Amino acid sequence: MARYRSRRYQQGETQVERGKRYAVADGIALIKSLNGPKFDESVDVAIRIGIDPKKTDQLVRGSVSLPKGTGKSIKIAVFADGEKAKEAEAAGADYVGAADLAEKIEKGFTDFDMTIASPDMMRFVGKLGKVLGPQGKMPSPKAGTVTPNVAQAVTEFKAGKIEFRTDSGANVHVAIGKKSFDGGDLAENLTAFVEHLRTLRPAQAKGEFIKKVVVSTSMGPGVALAVD
Repeated sequence: MARYRSRRYQQGETQVERGKRYAVADGIALIKSLNGPKFDESVDVAIRIGIDPKKTDQLVRGSVSLPKGTGKSIKIAVFADGEKAKEAEAAGADYVGAADLAEKIEKGFTDFDMTIASPDMMRFVGKLGKVLGPQGKMPSPKAGTVTPNVAQAVTEFKAGKIEFRTDSGANVHVAIGKKSFDGGDLAENLTAFVEHLRTLRPAQAKGEFIKKVVVSTSMGPGVALAVD
């Protein structure tokens, strides 16, 4: 079944040259120029990388602080107790708990964007994999979301640090800002993310690693970029 596209989307598509890979600054300027909805859209980047997603030793996951932030307000749930719980609350965590928070999540509470956990709390978090895993909210040491420094992690993610991982098609999707951002700031965020992603290339990956980079607004057509 053909996917429905709005008239605005189709009009935007006519302004994108099919098969062309735009310079980063030009591609970002193009998506910013396209007619969009009244709200401030997110600017997203999708990157196809050269791995075999069926092999666990080639999966890529991590986190990185974008130099210009994301412009997005996120809700963070933190598993911690004692002083660490107090520190997480002071840092701006939206929900803090231990066994009580795990029980709440088991009953269906998922009104948060990400989870951070102190290592000693994984005895509670481990059993939440079936709930948090499919939503991409399961904390991980590789992503910097299982850490003894929960307060620092909360501060960093609130300030624009993003978490990412490959999907089943060997793609990585992240938001790098808002359409209202200056084009130079979006370009700086995108470049910082691509450069960080390159450092995570698995030793087992063969051939070209960054295969394709596409940037778009949340409701607009994608624009392929030429990334050195």
